[in-house]
Amino acid sequence: MRSTISYQTGTVTIPNFKLQNGEKFDEVQLAYERCGNSNGPTILVCHALTGNQYAVGTNDQPGWWSGLIHDGGYIDTRSYEVITFNVLGGCDGSTGPGFMSPTGEAYQEQFPSLTVRDLVEIQFVALNVLGIDHLKAVIGGSLGGMQVLEWGLMYPDFMDAIFPIAVTPIFSDYAIAFNHIAKEAINQDLALQNGGQPEKGLSLARMVGMVTYRSDDLFSKRFSRGELNGEFDVESYLDHQGEKLAKRFNPYSYLRLLDVMNGHDISRDRGGYHQAIQKYRAPIFALSFNKDLLYPPSELKRFVIDVQETGGYAEFYEVDTIFGHDGFLVEFEKWGPFIQEKLSSLTAKAV
Repeated sequence: MRSTISYQTGTVTIPNFKLQNGEKFDEVQLAYERCGNSNGPTILVCHALTGNQYAVGTNDQPGWWSGLIHDGGYIDTRSYEVITFNVLGGCDGSTGPGFMSPTGEAYQEQFPSLTVRDLVEIQFVALNVLGIDHLKAVIGGSLGGMQVLEWGLMYPDFMDAIFPIAVTPIFSDYAIAFNHIAKEAINQDLALQNGGQPEKGLSLARMVGMVTYRSDDLFSKRFSRGELNGEFDVESYLDHQGEKLAKRFNPYSYLRLLDVMNGHDISRDRGGYHQAIQKYRAPIFALSFNKDLLYPPSELKRFVIDVQETGGYAEFYEVDTIFGHDGFLVEFEKWGPFIQEKLSSLTAKAV
């Protein structure tokens, strides 16, 4: 098979899309990045809460998973084609709160509620529009991992394997609690500004998130109670992270996607958890990161064991890291080989 390396970004337009809640879009746009071996098998990458379609990126602007996916990488673009969509409800080119509604004004707070299954279904339709009728694998972390788990249930024969990363089969009450604080920060700021852009609230919401994404050990090692001009280094760090996100992300997208995460439950409308996991057909290769506050490795490990007990094929790997939940965005040398090995095993079985 001849390797033809290409890089493409674009938008898929999909008419008449109906959400799970019954609401309809006359038209949906999904922005995507598509790169790698155009003659090779396709891997779908699903992004996290504040991610976007630029998983690989370019030499001038590397993507958020460029350390994992590149020419010669753990996901080798000489062998695979990789595609990533900006999720429905996002703010990087896909239909979301910043888009114009039928009234001629931006949707903003009027944007319809979504589910993880909506995000997956519209990507399935988009892949078909692009002429992709099968995937080598679906891979993603956090909100991306939620999509991966739903892909395996909604379209169980569409892929050779799924890689749910830094996720749990059901979003916990503890995680919902943190999301509630973030939502309140945005909503209260919105109310104070009488409909203006709640940038300060979004900044505060991001700070809450950054604390939960990392571990106490990492904060202690990185900041060591350092101070400058009467301000602790950790305070300056959180302020910077909050301000940086507020400049690039739509607060209403943030709100909608937090609600998407809150609703994540693979057992919903499937007869319960044990009935749901019996529907998986593709092998599951699950990755967790120790010290992950929001998605404890023990829960994903339990999920893998449960799938195994139903007769399904599943493996679990826990990464030793002090980065906690954000481990899926760094230290690729620690877990990239696991991805590489499992993808290679799938290719070997196909041959």
